[in-house]
Parts: sequence; C-alpha cells; structure tokens
Amino acid sequence: STGNLIHGEPWLRRALYPFPRDGTRDIFIDGVVARNRALNGDIVVVRLLPREQWKVIKPDGSDKETEATHESDVPEDMLGTRVPREAAKGDARSPDVIIEAQFDDNDAEHGQDHLQDTLAHDIKKLSLDTAEKEEVPKVSDPRLLPDKFLQRTAKVVYILEKKHSRAATGFIKLLADKNSELFKKCAMFSPVDHRVPRAYVSLADCPSDFVARPEDYSNMLFICRIVDWKEDSNFASGQLAKSLGQAGEIEPETEGILTEYGVDFSDFSPEALECLPQSLPWVISPGEMAKRRDLRNFIYTLQKAASDLHYLPGAVISGKAGGAVPKSRLFRFVLTPPCFFSTDLNPMRDRLTFSVMWKVTPEGKILDEWFGRTVICSCAKLSYDHAQSMIENPGKVFSPEELPPVSPQHSVAEIQQAVLNLHRIAQHLRKQRFIDGALRLDQLKLSFTLDQESGMPQGCYIYQYRDSNKLVEEFMLLANMAVAHQIYRSFPEQALLRRHPPPQSKLLNDLMEFCHQVGLEIDFSSAGSLHKSLNETFGADKYSEARKEVLTNMFSRPMQMALYFCTGVLKDETLFRHYALNVPFYTHFTSPIRRYADVIVHRLLSASLGISSPIKMEKEAIQRQAEHCNDRKMASKRVQELSTDLFFAVFVRECGPLESEAMVMGVLNEAFDVLVLKFGVQKRIYCNALPLLGFHFQKVGRKPELTLMWEPERPEEESVSQEITIFTLVEVVLKSEGVPLKYSALLKRPSTEK
Repeated sequence: STGNLIHGEPWLRRALYPFPRDGTRDIFIDGVVARNRALNGDIVVVRLLPREQWKVIKPDGSDKETEATHESDVPEDMLGTRVPREAAKGDARSPDVIIEAQFDDNDAEHGQDHLQDTLAHDIKKLSLDTAEKEEVPKVSDPRLLPDKFLQRTAKVVYILEKKHSRAATGFIKLLADKNSELFKKCAMFSPVDHRVPRAYVSLADCPSDFVARPEDYSNMLFICRIVDWKEDSNFASGQLAKSLGQAGEIEPETEGILTEYGVDFSDFSPEALECLPQSLPWVISPGEMAKRRDLRNFIYTLQKAASDLHYLPGAVISGKAGGAVPKSRLFRFVLTPPCFFSTDLNPMRDRLTFSVMWKVTPEGKILDEWFGRTVICSCAKLSYDHAQSMIENPGKVFSPEELPPVSPQHSVAEIQQAVLNLHRIAQHLRKQRFIDGALRLDQLKLSFTLDQESGMPQGCYIYQYRDSNKLVEEFMLLANMAVAHQIYRSFPEQALLRRHPPPQSKLLNDLMEFCHQVGLEIDFSSAGSLHKSLNETFGADKYSEARKEVLTNMFSRPMQMALYFCTGVLKDETLFRHYALNVPFYTHFTSPIRRYADVIVHRLLSASLGISSPIKMEKEAIQRQAEHCNDRKMASKRVQELSTDLFFAVFVRECGPLESEAMVMGVLNEAFDVLVLKFGVQKRIYCNALPLLGFHFQKVGRKPELTLMWEPERPEEESVSQEITIFTLVEVVLKSEGVPLKYSALLKRPSTEK
C-alpha cells in the first residue's frame, strides 16, 4: 500500500497512514522502528503486519491513548481546525486543538476541509464519545475478533517521496555521558516537534562558548536539518543551520515556522528581478493596448485593506438593452484579476488584467459571458469597510473625507450605486447557490490588532463575515466556475481543476450517530441538506448560537481536503465534483499574484481563447504541478495556522489571564473539551487541575457526564456540585504557563447565587 504518512501520538512516536481512501479506518504504524525513518507527510510504502499483531480498539471513554497532536492540511477554500504550536511539544497533558475559520477573502469555496491526519478514534474521543459502545468480545487471540474491533498495523518499507522538509526548530544540550568520545564531538538537538527525531549535531556548528556555558542557550531556538538517519539508530545526524533567538518571541518563532515548512522568504534573485521592467515608471505600450479590450470607462476596486496583497474584484456596471428586459434593469459586470506588473491596482492608473464579463438581470440570471485580456483604470480603491458602509447606509450621502480618493471623472454617488447594484445581484446569486445545494461551515476566525512599533499583539477579536465579504465571494465563485467550464471544454485532457471529495464515510457515520444520540435532526444526505439542517435547526439566542458553533466544528471533521488535479489523469468525470459547492467543475482563477495554480489556469484560458499558443505540457506534467501546488497550499495553510497560534499564545502571555464563555464539546473520564467562544479556540480542561474535592464520570442514558465537586471557598460553606455534559455552557480562564507559547484553560468556579 502507498500513501501519505501522518502522525498520531508524538510522545509515543507513533504514526498513522491513511489507507484505504474509502473512509474506513486508517492503518496504524506503532513506534519509531515501524516508521522506519519516515516523517510526517512523506509518501511511503507499507507492509501490513499479520492479523494477530493488529491493534484491538478499546471502546471505553478513557482519556488514555487518545490525545493526538493534530496537524492541519486545510486549504483556504474550506474552513479548518488547527492546533497550537505548544501541542507539538509532546506534552501528553496538552493535546489542545485551536479552531479557526479559514475564510480567505480571495478564495471562498466555503465548505470545510478536514484534517486528513486526525485519528478516527480520536475524533470520537474528543467530541463524539456518547454511545454505549459494544463490548469487545473476550478472546485470547485477536485474529478471532471481528474486523470492527481491529485496526490494521503495518511497517514502512520504503519512502517514495520525502515530503517533509527535514528541517526542525529546537534546542541543543550537552550529551549526558561526559566520559564518552561522542561527548567531545557532538551535542544533542531536541526538536520542538517530537515527531522529528532527536539528532546528534557537531559541536563545531554550535556557538563557541556552548560547552563552557550551556545554560546560556537553554532557551535559544536553533534550526537543524536532518542529513542522515541510520536504520538501526533512534537518533538522526543533523546539521545546525542557524540560531534563531529566544523561544517564545515572535520573530524567531516565525522564522522557525517558515523554515520547517519549506517556505522561501529570501529576497528575489537578481535573475528573477531582471525579468521585470527596468525603466520606471512602467507604462503600457500602444501595441499591448491594441491587443486588449478597453475597460477604463468605469472600474473600481474593492479589497480588504490597503496593505492586503490579495486582489479582489473590480466591477463594471452599466445599462445595456437586451431582449425584453428594460434597459434600466440590465447590468454588465466584470471580474478582473491583475497581471503580474499590475498588482498594486492603485486608482487612476492603467493596469493590465484578465477578465470574465457577464451580462445579467437584476435577479442574477446570466444572459451572456465573455473572457479576455483587458486594460482597466480604477476610479477608486475601496476597502471592505467602505463597501459595507455603503451597503448598510444606502441612502447616505458620503463626503469625500469618508472615502479614498475618487477619480474626477466619476462621482461618489456613482460608485455607491454600483456597490449597491452588485450587492443586490450577489444576494440573488447566493440565495440560488444554496438552493442548488451548496454547503458553508463558518467557524470562528481569530484576528489581531498589532502595536505599530513593536508588532506585538495588543488585541484580538473574532473576524466578522459581512455582506461586503459575501459580495466578493459570489463573484469570485462565479468567475472560477466559468473559467473551469471554459478550460475543460477546450482542453479535456489538460485542464487544471479543483475537486472536493465527499466526507469520509466512517467519520460521517460517527457524527450521524452522535446527532441521533443528542436528539438533533440533521440531514447528512448531501452538502445542501447538511447546510439547511445546520442553519434551520437553531434559534438566535446565545445558547443556540454557541451550540451551532460547536456543531459547525464537529461537522468539519469528516470533510476531506480539496485538491488540484489534471483532468486527463482522472477518467471518471464524477470525481471532478466539488462537494461543498455542489458543482461539477471548479478551479482557481482569481488570484494569480499569490497562487501558482491560478497562473497555470490563466495560461490555459489564454490558449483556449486563441490569445496564446496551445499548451504543450502533457497531462502527467500538469498533474505533477497540481500535486506540487497541493503540497505548497498545505504547507502555507499550516504556516498560517501556526502563526495565528503563535500570536494568540503571545497575546495570552502579554494580556492574560483572559476570561470567556465556553461550550463543552466532548466529555472524557477525567477531562472535557470546550470551545472558547470569545476567541474561537478549543482547549482541554483537566479535572485534576481544578480545586475539586472529587469528580465522577458516568453515562446518563447514552450521554457522558462528569460531576464536579468543588472545594468550598470558606470552611463554613458547603461544596458546590457542577454537571458537565455535551453543550454545557461554562466560564473559563485562559492563563499563560511558564513554558514558552503554552497556555492552559481553567474552569471558573460556578456561582452559588440563586
């Protein structure tokens, strides 16, 4: 069998390998020997072990062997679950998971991708452990057990492709045996991520005074690259690349994250810069202008913030007669990603773009479609806040001071009316999209305000997804779908599309069982039915909203990852579908300045229109590029998640303790998981960390329940009892600990007031 190696419990140095792809239970690789020097993400070949060596799955709700460190590979077109950097340090008492909405304002395929490496049984332990499990039959030989009680085990026999960067951040220390010859030559590198092996590094690569003053470097982060790992050794050989700085500080931690995930943040090479125009200011030549459709009459750009490098769509609004629709009620608009030389999209400057243009009715019915290369001159550069203000105040007369500079050829009133027109059309498009069966799972997304001088987080808040976001999302989805159809029609063997497989069947069945047990009527038959159930089941009160957030998180877990692929390598067209969007064809066209997949799609679109020469790449070569894009998207998303974890941990350290309401997501024997509603993070709370006289775990019907008996605050008071079960609302405190970037959640004592 072949597939990606993914990790389980890092402190036991275990790993899981997800095979087969039909949603059944993963294959378990137990220990560093069975892992055979493979690292997380590697594509490996495994040999199944005999049935008598398969793992017996324990059905109880025990906290033991369930605390995996979950590494996200969530792309931005879904919303994801992510872990704090602290959890990768191998502390068996802190398998915390942080939850963040991965809404990307430039790429809104909002269903939900699941962490492909989340353990199937861990998911049930973390949140779905409510069933009266069938007892494992008592037999002396595991081979006699039914398959449902067994998990296959295997050993890695070959690494097909090393996906892991073989770089890690960590600490150096002297070897324990001072009398050994190795002590005189090497130090021990201990990675922060315990899935990476410890490594011997040469003392010659260490700081000159390290041997004399090792304590000076006890909190110093280093980058180490694994250069060798012998088959018969638990330790690798490494080479120290550089010293980063003190652990827990933003700059060294950020550089470590980027290096570990192979993100090149160095300056562009002279060779690359030579490809840019050398004479500035750059202007569009008359020859180039003649090849393009002139859209400079009325274009405005809309983007998240002035510093946001992501391109968001320009729009053309104009009346045009057509058919029986009155001239005043027919609109024409265009979405235009910029070319490389045009990334700033500053107003009142000519810029090159590649456009999709539609003629639509006010109800969003598309009457005509056009693709082509264009030139624009934006009359205003609006932020989301500007557009949102116009949408919320349609009758307001905006003064020039309330908006960015506007071209003298156009008025603020014109721009405001254009925004309102687009908003109304987007509302119709969105309504129809969900009628047609799309799914969107909105999780809480944490955003930060930073000190302008130090760059330190000084505030955080849940990002608000508003009508201006939805406006942009609808037109981007529309453009991406339109381009997908165009390039697939033209190049059925070479089109680069994006597919989203349906949820993993086993995890989905677990979730269906859970909903049934807690009395929730959720229809899982399709993406659309799931969306409808989630949005129509709950009320608008605080408790209902919190419960919806918890379930949104749970519903994300069976969802698989969206992938780029070349159409020529998949013969079954039904596999092209995008589950969350519920459409047959989808791709990425709208962000070529930050995603290489979009560049390939632009080239395919250009060739399909006869603008450029035909694509000469074979389907196998395009598939290799698609796989590389998948790898880098996974890495970039993981870096984004870890960066958020880093900033939040620093924020807790600098501004904590932090208090918030939380809702219980899962109950175990000696702990329970909560979703911290104010910050969108998930934490595990341990009973033995609370001032309790005792606690008791039981099943009430089919639901797990913990009863906590709090110590009296004063001798004359009685003990306070507190029941903890799924969906219980509690008050928690997030508090920084002594270890860098580590924080814990503590349950606040319940009030005794009647």
